Amino acid sequence: MKYRTYGKTGWRVSEIGFGAWGLGGDMGPVEDGNSIKLLLSAWERGINFVDTAQMYGKGRSESVIGAALKQWHGDHIYIATKVQPVEWPHPSIDNPDMASRYPAAYLREQCEASLRRLGLETIDVYQLHGWFTRGIEETEWFDTLSQLKQEGKIRAIGVSIRDYRPEDGIEIAKRGMTESEQVIFNLFEQRPIQELFPVCEETGVAVLARVPFDEGSLTGTWTKDTYNQFAPEDFRRHYFKNDRFARTFDKVEMMKAVIRQLTGDQYTSLAEVALRYSLSHPAVSCSIPGMSSIRSLEANIKVSDGEPLPTELLEALQPFNWPRNYHNPDETN
Repeated sequence: MKYRTYGKTGWRVSEIGFGAWGLGGDMGPVEDGNSIKLLLSAWERGINFVDTAQMYGKGRSESVIGAALKQWHGDHIYIATKVQPVEWPHPSIDNPDMASRYPAAYLREQCEASLRRLGLETIDVYQLHGWFTRGIEETEWFDTLSQLKQEGKIRAIGVSIRDYRPEDGIEIAKRGMTESEQVIFNLFEQRPIQELFPVCEETGVAVLARVPFDEGSLTGTWTKDTYNQFAPEDFRRHYFKNDRFARTFDKVEMMKAVIRQLTGDQYTSLAEVALRYSLSHPAVSCSIPGMSSIRSLEANIKVSDGEPLPTELLEALQPFNWPRNYHNPDETN
């Protein structure tokens, strides 16, 4: 496992982290005992960073991580969790109100609840699950999280850039209000490279690259019938609704053809290329793919070998940049 510096904190974190959304059961049934075994296996193999959130399974993901931590006796595991806003704005709203969504009392209450579920005295990275740019001026959230840092409840402040708006993270990075930013960065969402990543590098803000597999499409394992196999509770039934699944499938097949043409059998799967891509920029401190089995865990860890994607392949993949916001129910592109 390779390690990278987590921005200005100086922490050395595994470049492959554990994305723990799936542990909450939001993508289909999971068994907590198996989830604990998977976490322990990940930590034994060198992964030392876990990203979760209060809303993943309504706290279930945090609780499972807390149970695993009680059984862990190795080196420190960095835990990042997120607090969702009191009310989520409609995804089409570009600049929603901030103050009413992250009031001080609410942030404190939710931080304490996460600490209890995780069984921790201090959370390494406490993130706003949705960052809204009015937070630059409406700073109650920042004042509150800064106080929580002083009190030893959290070690670092982070924000998760919502949906497909990488530009929303530029100004807050310049202001130095956070230690890290989490942003979608994958073969379909390449825009963070253009402006956000250079600013984060300049200011020492760590970058967490999320959704490296585009909610599963970039694993390359889909068939034309995969959509019908999503469980009723799987959020992807909504995310890839209508013609979204078919359009995504077709683009993935074209991408696989380009990779084969350039590299032959150099890479074992599209998933390998996708995960390597999410680590391709030096601004990225950690990529946080979801993991559901020992097999997927081992496949992800193998990517951490210090071998970057060839420049020729990176250039050939640029045309697949495809910004779209499938979190928006009104989105048609």
